[in-house]
Amino acid sequence: MQYWLVKQEPEAYAWAKFVADGKTAWTGVRNFQARNNLRLMKTGDRVFYYHSGTGKEIVGLAKVLRSAYPDPTATEGDWSSVDLGPEQALTSPVTLVQIKADAVLKEMALVKNSRLSVQPVTPAQFQRVLKLSEAAR
Repeated sequence: MQYWLVKQEPEAYAWAKFVADGKTAWTGVRNFQARNNLRLMKTGDRVFYYHSGTGKEIVGLAKVLRSAYPDPTATEGDWSSVDLGPEQALTSPVTLVQIKADAVLKEMALVKNSRLSVQPVTPAQFQRVLKLSEAAR
């Protein structure tokens, strides 16, 4: 199993809307590195849902329901999408400030390459985010 983080502005597609929808096609990615990360996602991989812009925090945990397939919203180019389904909201969101201050998490792509919308998360980073979310209660 691999771990990932996807970023979305809550004004565009908030965690609550994702939960209400029950699943979504993660379309519209137009960055080659992010596209390549989408192509590495496999069914069952776990994915953090990060609110960018307003909030700047990891708010939920999702799962890859369908691995990469051609993005149906692409009118030109070789772009991919995956299907994601929500699993659960984090007990407490984990903020970007917490991530930057944490010895394990400060090396995340979220800190090092903040504009990347689809990024890998190491197993240690994944477990640390979950622990911080629980500790924040």
